[in-house]
Amino acid sequence: MIWFVAAILGAGIFLIFLGLAGSSGGSGVSARLERYAAGKEVQAPTTQAGGANIGDVLAQSVALAQLNKIVEQRDFGANLARDIARADLKLKPGEFIAMWASVTIGLPMSFILVGFVLKPLQSPLALLIGAIIGFFLPRIWLGQRRASRLAAFNKQLPDTITLIANALRAGSSFLQAIEMVVREGQPPVTTEFNRVVREVNLGLAFDVALDNMVRRVRSDDLELMATAITIQHQVGGNLAEILDSIAFTIRERVRIKGEIKTLTAQQRMSGYVVGFLPIGLVGVLFVIAPKFMEPMFANPPGIAGLPAGMIILAMAGFFMFIGFILIRRIVQIEV
Repeated sequence: MIWFVAAILGAGIFLIFLGLAGSSGGSGVSARLERYAAGKEVQAPTTQAGGANIGDVLAQSVALAQLNKIVEQRDFGANLARDIARADLKLKPGEFIAMWASVTIGLPMSFILVGFVLKPLQSPLALLIGAIIGFFLPRIWLGQRRASRLAAFNKQLPDTITLIANALRAGSSFLQAIEMVVREGQPPVTTEFNRVVREVNLGLAFDVALDNMVRRVRSDDLELMATAITIQHQVGGNLAEILDSIAFTIRERVRIKGEIKTLTAQQRMSGYVVGFLPIGLVGVLFVIAPKFMEPMFANPPGIAGLPAGMIILAMAGFFMFIGFILIRRIVQIEV
């Protein structure tokens, strides 16, 4: 029975990833422009170069496109699309949800397969933990990628502002200075400023394109620069000197943040120990000595019909989570 369930869910995961692979080829800018310009769906070929029928792959692509259309009409889909854009992932919200579901289902199934060697991994508790980990893992990965991209952007921003200021002193317009940044800079700064240039070339007002970049990146330093540029466009002034002052302020803020991160490293590590060491220890005991944890799930003794050990574990996990959050809030100093 376990093999049958694992085979069915494994086939479902394979079909989801097959749909993802099939839909990636038609999501380019040129394909979308062609579809919108024609006013109707572009008919895709039904055979590849080798003569193989790809109708099944196209069916998967259509289903995934319908899922993406439904998701984008919801507030959740709009927020997810914004997070995906901030992480610079080449995925649609529907594709990310399909991957999310695959990980949520696939991790417990991998526990079942590994459980033929390590029997405790086939227990209901282990499968539940695997499902919970699989559910939160994609969102954690997305958040980490978004945070790392934002950190890289903020690190490059002072030099980018200095480059823009020097280009303005040399007689270039602001748009020409941004184009110079796109040519000579490094991602992710060049990616975002290139979007600004493309939006302006398509007829969008410069202030609107700049605001769009601020909403995409969600950087306080970039918002400071955009606000200064907008005010300078309205009241006038020496934009190069203003940008130099902003670059100096951002560099000082980055330096102070680095010092604070160094001084609070021990406290942040304490938070990780408080939050994850007991969980890791329970996991190790559950694998190497399964019977050691059995009394925690025995009933009686019970509380409200549930094993007392499970309630104790739940309360301990809750208070460990509260302690981890409090430590993170204490060492998170705003600059």
